[in-house]
Amino acid sequence: MRFAAVDIGSNAVRLLFCEVYPTETFPQLKKISLVRLPIRLGEDVFTSGAISPINAKKLLKTLIAFKHLTEVYGVLDFEICATSAMREATNGKEIAAHIKNETDLDINIIEGNMEADIIFETHVAEKIDQNGTYLYMDVGGGSTELTLFSKGQKITSHSFRIGTIRLKNDMVKKSTWLEMKSWVEGLRDNYTIDMIIGTGGNINSIYTLCRLSNYKILKYAKLKQMDEFLNEHTLEERKLKLGLRPDRADVITHASKIYLTVMKKAGVKDMFVPKVGLADGIINQLYIKHLEKLGS
Repeated sequence: MRFAAVDIGSNAVRLLFCEVYPTETFPQLKKISLVRLPIRLGEDVFTSGAISPINAKKLLKTLIAFKHLTEVYGVLDFEICATSAMREATNGKEIAAHIKNETDLDINIIEGNMEADIIFETHVAEKIDQNGTYLYMDVGGGSTELTLFSKGQKITSHSFRIGTIRLKNDMVKKSTWLEMKSWVEGLRDNYTIDMIIGTGGNINSIYTLCRLSNYKILKYAKLKQMDEFLNEHTLEERKLKLGLRPDRADVITHASKIYLTVMKKAGVKDMFVPKVGLADGIINQLYIKHLEKLGS
């Protein structure tokens, strides 16, 4: 069974096509194709408040191409979701309506806490103790989503306007940092957090740079060491020596700062990096919806 998803983020637009195989436990997603386009909507929105005509046109062309690809791949269903950049853009809804008019494609502009729920439903915790207490953390270009799960249940969540593109443009207020730190520290009044579950393109890149694989735990000390290593390199060195894409190289140190801050305030030394994202979560939801249709 084939499904497709689009994640319209602040730093990039991702098109994912997957084959989904049922198993006795959880569905297995096999990626057929993943296309990542460096369309930085957040660069527009977090500086001017609106998506620029150039990026709006790029987004339209991207989704026209996506529509053709869904036909070529023969997918059963697909969904397009947009996060903080389109959510905050003064013309976000207007652009979504224009794209709908031109392509008949619906863009679902979701809230930050929904992002966390969608990704967590991909069974990111299946490789770790289901009875533990975990702080799920997703760092994007425009926001950081934090959700506390304990014994498989969602306890509380919060979306903070602290993202890599905002930091790059020096657009995060000190009060917002303090709010996030205070919120995380407050969790420790009632819970002992066993581990951070970290998602997002930057933590995936850091995990790879640390030469970790097969769900090995990323330690706080190792993350701090990598943060120092990255900061020792210039932007050009990160691109040429470390092989990072230009739109990853200029934000990765901002991401590591956010992850380190939350880990420290949570009193956590371990991070689990499942290497899944919003697009994976969307496909998982589409698969479940398809099964429900078959059963009705």
